Amino acid sequence: MQFHILIVDDEKNIREGLGKSLEMDGHKVFLAATGKDGWHIVTTEEVDLVITDLKMPEMGGSDLLKKIVSSYPTVPVVILTGHGTIESAVSAIQDGAYDFLTKPVDLERLSHIVRRALSNRELVIQNRNLQDELDRISRRSKFDKMIGKSPQMRKVMELIDQVAQTKASVLITGESGVGKELVADAIHFLSNRREKPFVKVHCAALSENLLESELFGHEKGSFTGAISRKKGRFELAHEGTIFLDEIGEISQQVQIKILRVLQEKQFERVGGESTLEVDVRVVSATNRDLKAEIEAGTFREDLFYRLNVVNIHVPPLRERTEDIPLLASAFLKEFSEENGKQIEGIDPKARLALYNYRWPGNIRELRNCIESSVVMCKGQVITTDDLPPSVTQGAEDSLIRIPVGIAMEEAEKEIIRATLNHEKGNKTRCAEVLGIGRKTLHRKIKEYGLEED
Repeated sequence: MQFHILIVDDEKNIREGLGKSLEMDGHKVFLAATGKDGWHIVTTEEVDLVITDLKMPEMGGSDLLKKIVSSYPTVPVVILTGHGTIESAVSAIQDGAYDFLTKPVDLERLSHIVRRALSNRELVIQNRNLQDELDRISRRSKFDKMIGKSPQMRKVMELIDQVAQTKASVLITGESGVGKELVADAIHFLSNRREKPFVKVHCAALSENLLESELFGHEKGSFTGAISRKKGRFELAHEGTIFLDEIGEISQQVQIKILRVLQEKQFERVGGESTLEVDVRVVSATNRDLKAEIEAGTFREDLFYRLNVVNIHVPPLRERTEDIPLLASAFLKEFSEENGKQIEGIDPKARLALYNYRWPGNIRELRNCIESSVVMCKGQVITTDDLPPSVTQGAEDSLIRIPVGIAMEEAEKEIIRATLNHEKGNKTRCAEVLGIGRKTLHRKIKEYGLEED
């Protein structure tokens, strides 16, 4: 196998002699008379190994070594040195050089060191690639609880992956029950703060006074019942992540204090005078329309923009119906094991009912539905009898009834019309539900005169 080797030495005879020897071994050789020229070659060519003298004009071998080790850590560097400067060569090895050769160079030893250095480099690269793959698998495994293959959920996962390693505040929006907390979990566990605290606060569950104390802590005696000093959630989340769920429920007073933390990274405990500093990444979530809240005067616009540096919107289940079978299957496995039952699956009618239901409670409602169905199931397959009445009734409301003997064209027309009505005129969703392309749907709408309906 041919490797690319760079030789850097200000003595022409040495660099050309070493170059010819290595070319005879089948390698491609680059030559440079100065460290500066050598660095240019390293940055512009594919170089597998560098052999460099220590003492050269413009840039010495030590400086060249440090730049290569810093920017190209998988490229081994072999130092050339005279007998009087072996101490410098040893120092270079401590700085990251692979080995050294003394002048005059023993060509047999040169070939041996080159083979060993290149072999070691291949091993280093393989190990790095393996570690990168393991890291990738580990990172993606954080999405295990986030089930979905729909385009909408792929976009959510891509955004999580993109933003996780940054310091940016993230606002997660979406209806109740869509899985906003799972998004927050993934952001933290994929970030470089994953070894630090991850603190969650459900803002809607606490009154204004309790929430302020919970977030920022309090001093002893600051209010009735404050019998000792208490650290707040921001303080506990130092160097980690805090997740503020239902951020739209907090009062103006608490909003001001959160804004200060985001702007200045400072706050005081309730009843305290000492200013505390924290390094916290803020991830928040809401099912409210915060822009409407801003117009109504109940939410601060400046806080909104601090929280909403990156927005991740989690779609409702009715907009990602192709994920329903995956979610139902995962919940079925979970609750079958939990309840000690051997349920093999869900029959076609029950699956259709799950697909057609609108799921106002989203994934939380689907999860509850499958748990209930597992408990109620008497056989090995879940049927419509096992599903909650609300789900089967919702499915009945979306059924299309076509009389026997109707012409195929009329039946197709009625199916398209009913599906368009069911999807409230959304032609993209209609095409997905019918399993046809958008162009085909548009052609049939025009053909059947449904545009006027």
